[in-house]
Amino acid sequence: MRGRIKDLLIGRGQKQVLMLELDGDFRETFDELNGSDVEVTVKRWRPKRSLDANAYCWVLIDKLSEKLGIEKAEIYRDAIRQIGGVSDMVCVRETAFDALKRVWESRGLGWQVERMPSKLPNCVNAVLYSGSSEYDSTQMSQLVDYIVRECEEQGIPTMTDEEISKLIGKWAVKEDKNG
Repeated sequence: MRGRIKDLLIGRGQKQVLMLELDGDFRETFDELNGSDVEVTVKRWRPKRSLDANAYCWVLIDKLSEKLGIEKAEIYRDAIRQIGGVSDMVCVRETAFDALKRVWESRGLGWQVERMPSKLPNCVNAVLYSGSSEYDSTQMSQLVDYIVRECEEQGIPTMTDEEISKLIGKWAVKEDKNG
């Protein structure tokens, strides 16, 4: 949910009270959780990815697929592994890796898991890549930029940088107004 930090108060015993202004309706969740311990994550809000940018990305992936004779899914999945900020690493027991991989990758085509060695005995590190359906506008821009560079290397025509910025920017402005 999108919100804005309004105030930080220091209470008795140096406890801090964070006041938020929320764009959505939080009343039902408040009633359900009021008085309970909760896990809190606060991070800078970014608009979700542009559906127009996503469609353009797939148009370019299709052109690359045709030119290179590589499946579209392979091009898309490789592109996701090439951009930053879309993965996390977790350490899991070696016996749990296959189950984690199966569940994570069932979320969609771009959701991937890579196995990496761990220094802990009987454990492996799992690199968890998120699919582009979860990307914000900055991450989607990185994905489109990567695909555009791949197309340019193959002599495939693409939109200009200005046209791509408008494609991503128009949606972000619309999303910003609508919340």
